[in-house]
Amino acid sequence: MRLHMNLLQILAVLLLPQAWGQSSSSRPAVVEAKNITLPAGSKAVLPCHSPRMVWTQDRLKDRQRVVHWDVVHSSPEYSVERVLDMSPGARQRVYNGFNKGRVSIPDSAFTDGNFSLVINNVVNTDRGIYTCNLHHHYCQIHESIQIQLNVTKSARKEKRYWDGEKTVLVVLLGSSIVLPCVNRRALWRDGLQEDQQQVAHWDFQPPGVRPNKADRLVDLYASGERRDYGPLFAQSKMSVAEDAFTYGDFSLSISDLAPEDKGLYSCHLHHHYCGLHERRIFRLTVGPSLPREPTTPPRIFLNDELEPKTEEVSEDSPRVVNVFLPEQRGYFVQHLGYFLATFLLLAFIVIAVIVLTRRRKKRGLEYEMGRSVGGTMISEGEIALDCTEMRTYNQDSLNSEFKNNLLKERDMVKECNKEFDGKMWK
Repeated sequence: MRLHMNLLQILAVLLLPQAWGQSSSSRPAVVEAKNITLPAGSKAVLPCHSPRMVWTQDRLKDRQRVVHWDVVHSSPEYSVERVLDMSPGARQRVYNGFNKGRVSIPDSAFTDGNFSLVINNVVNTDRGIYTCNLHHHYCQIHESIQIQLNVTKSARKEKRYWDGEKTVLVVLLGSSIVLPCVNRRALWRDGLQEDQQQVAHWDFQPPGVRPNKADRLVDLYASGERRDYGPLFAQSKMSVAEDAFTYGDFSLSISDLAPEDKGLYSCHLHHHYCGLHERRIFRLTVGPSLPREPTTPPRIFLNDELEPKTEEVSEDSPRVVNVFLPEQRGYFVQHLGYFLATFLLLAFIVIAVIVLTRRRKKRGLEYEMGRSVGGTMISEGEIALDCTEMRTYNQDSLNSEFKNNLLKERDMVKECNKEFDGKMWK
């Protein structure tokens, strides 16, 4: 999450100044840009910190500014060598005895800002990458300029070009060369008193207003002088800490936000002696106000507390019914279980009754069908037998007795109707 927020801030610094129509060539460098949205009526704090703006007395000014030249040799072995260094209160110091009287920088370097390295009678061992390092320890400024030096024996091969990272110089063996290093910024000249060189101010740009028409809110000086513009600071709606230059915190506080506070705020920090010019911009958007909290919060009664006494109310006053629900959640789960069990039991009984009824009907139907087999139903419960299939018996001779024929016929009828109830033959 923190990495995500850092990426957003970097994108804001790169994109917002262009989107808001700011020109980096005519204005201080933008070092921070943010979008801030807050509800109406709240308090906004637009942060603006810079430890470099903390004022201290520079008693060792001459020792705070240093320039030194270094060279990196690639052959025969990779090595880094200090060529010379110089400060305003001391003479330049050459580290290699071979280079004394042959390598130097102008004595007026800290006056005119020209720190170019002069090499006389160039030799092959001068090949390498030279670096001009400028340091201002008090102002925390560190700059480096790289130049690559190559040596050739042919005058036709002398040239100077840019390889995409540094300047490359190809010089003739035995000639003289000047490695340029020019810095004419004001920080290399003696300025006025420190308290007159540090200034901070806030500007406000309402929506639709051009940058050059922005309103100045306040000017702050390290000497303690302060200039407020407009009634906002007089009414204590906006404020900046009195000890801003002591802690380097120039944050702007805005209380009781209103829709008219919407716009672009910019914090400008200037240190003329150190050549510091920074700008931090914030786009403030005022949203809807927060909902108001209830004036009389509802009372909550615990289990061990007694219920409040009911007060007598008139008939015209509205009646309020207080419903106290049990706090244990198992109470509701228990009753829900009872309800489900009762419902399942009733459903089981209904299904069982339906199944039994269907089985009885089926058995009765089979019984009726069985009685109707081999005959047809007639009125008054009588049955007319129709025996078409009878076992074949060997017929007796025509001269058999009549009594024996009747017995045989009776036996055949009983054999045909053996599946029916024998009571019908009584």
